[in-house]
Amino acid sequence: MAGNVYGLDLGTYEIKVFDKKKGTIWQEKDAIAMKNKRYVFAVGNAAYEMYEKSPEDIRVVFPMKDGVIAHFDDMQYLLGNLLGNERRSARGAEYLVAVPTDVTEVEKKAFYDLVYHSEARAKSVRIVERGLADAVGSGIDVIGEKGVFVANFGGDTTELSVLASGGMVLNRLLKIGGEDFDLAIAGLVRRNQDFMIGRQTAERLRREFGVFEQSTDSSITVSGRDLITGVPSQTEVSIGLVRAAMKELLEECVRSIISMIDRTPPIVRSAIREKGICLTGGVANLKGLATYLKESTGLPVITMENPELCAVKGLQKILSDREYYRRLTYSMLDEGFRWLR
Repeated sequence: MAGNVYGLDLGTYEIKVFDKKKGTIWQEKDAIAMKNKRYVFAVGNAAYEMYEKSPEDIRVVFPMKDGVIAHFDDMQYLLGNLLGNERRSARGAEYLVAVPTDVTEVEKKAFYDLVYHSEARAKSVRIVERGLADAVGSGIDVIGEKGVFVANFGGDTTELSVLASGGMVLNRLLKIGGEDFDLAIAGLVRRNQDFMIGRQTAERLRREFGVFEQSTDSSITVSGRDLITGVPSQTEVSIGLVRAAMKELLEECVRSIISMIDRTPPIVRSAIREKGICLTGGVANLKGLATYLKESTGLPVITMENPELCAVKGLQKILSDREYYRRLTYSMLDEGFRWLR
C-alpha cells in the first residue's frame, strides 16, 4: 500500500483513528460546539468539555446517532478538522472504516462518502464489518474459528455479532447504549425524588454502582436542581434506584442475545457455548456487566482487554495482515455495490 493508511472507528461519542505511518492510535470526542446555531465554536475534546456546561448560545451536537451518520456535513467537517494536523499525509491516503453490519447499504455508503469525498481526497476507501474488526482486535482468529459471539456495548448502540470462518453469520444492532442507561437513571431520579440531574452525573452514577455488585445500601451525593424549590441543590441517590433504572434495558439486551443464540446454526452454536461471549465496547467496562450476562444467559462471558479499543486495534491488525485484508474488507465500488455510485 503506497502512502499513508488510516483505520477509522467512528463511534457516536468518540472517534478512534489508527495511523499506520506513525504506528499509533488516537482518540477524540465526536462532538461539535455550535454558537448561535451557525458558527463552529469548538470540535472534538474541546467541544465535549462544554457539554451540559455551556451558555445558552452554545450547543454541543453529536453528528452520529444510533451507530450511523445522522448529520453528514457536520461529521465531514469534524473529521476534516481532526485530521487537519495530518492533512499532508491524509491527502491521497488509503482508509479502512469499521461500520455496523445491521444497517442499510445506503447508511454504509454514507461512511464511504464521508471519507472519499472529504478534503482528504482519499485514494481508496474500504469497509469492514465492526463485529469482525472487534473480534480481530480481541486476538481471535476469525478465519479459523467455527463460532464466535461478540457483544459490543457502545455509547449509543449495542451490536451483537455471530461470526464463523471469517464471515458474519448473524448480526443485530440494538439502539441501546450507555446514553440510554444514563437517561433512564436521570429519568427515574426525576420521577422518584423530584430532582433533576444531567447526563454526565447519571453516567457517574452508572460507572460507580455498576449492575451486579452485591451491596444494595450504598448511595452517592449528587448535585442538580430541586424541582420543587427550583434551586440548585444536592441529594442522595441509592444504588437500588440506579440498578432499577437500568434493569429493563439490560433485560432487553439479554433477550436479544438468547434469541440470536437460538437462531444460530448448531455447529456454530456449539462453539459459542464452549467459548462464550466476547464483551467489547466502551460500556463493557461497566462493573458487574460480565457477571450479569453470564448469570442471565448461562454462557461464559469474557471482557476483552481495553474493550473500547478492540475495533480500532482490529483495523490495525487487518491493515498489517494481507490475508485478513483480502478476506475481511471490501469496497463500495466492488461489483455488488455499483448501483450505489
